[in-house]
Amino acid sequence: QVQLVESGGGLAQAGGSLRLSCAASGHSFSSYIMGWFRQAPGKEREFVAIIRWGAASTYYADSVKGRFTISRDNAKNTVYLQMNSLKPEDTAVYYCAAAVGSSYYTEIYEYNYWGQGTQVTVSS
Repeated sequence: QVQLVESGGGLAQAGGSLRLSCAASGHSFSSYIMGWFRQAPGKEREFVAIIRWGAASTYYADSVKGRFTISRDNAKNTVYLQMNSLKPEDTAVYYCAAAVGSSYYTEIYEYNYWGQGTQVTVSS
């Protein structure tokens, strides 16, 4: 069992930056695939980024590629999402999630555990 708690959301101006954190409790954090998803008002939850066990094993949605960076610190049981060059369309509730497996999971149903979400609002 893994509990996930996101933090770091808030209000930013277009072109600005925010850094989200997701703290995990439980065992074997380093063995989980970690992902970030987001859900804007009136829209479905969508994939943002994934990181496997190593820092080089990452994958991003096209909409955030080159602007967002996912990373993890297994010693701190924490995964991060650095968001730069923010746009108003990045406004959403951001969720971190953990998956058991070894692939690049981008679908909601592939994840076993979810955080409660943190709001990110980008003003123009």
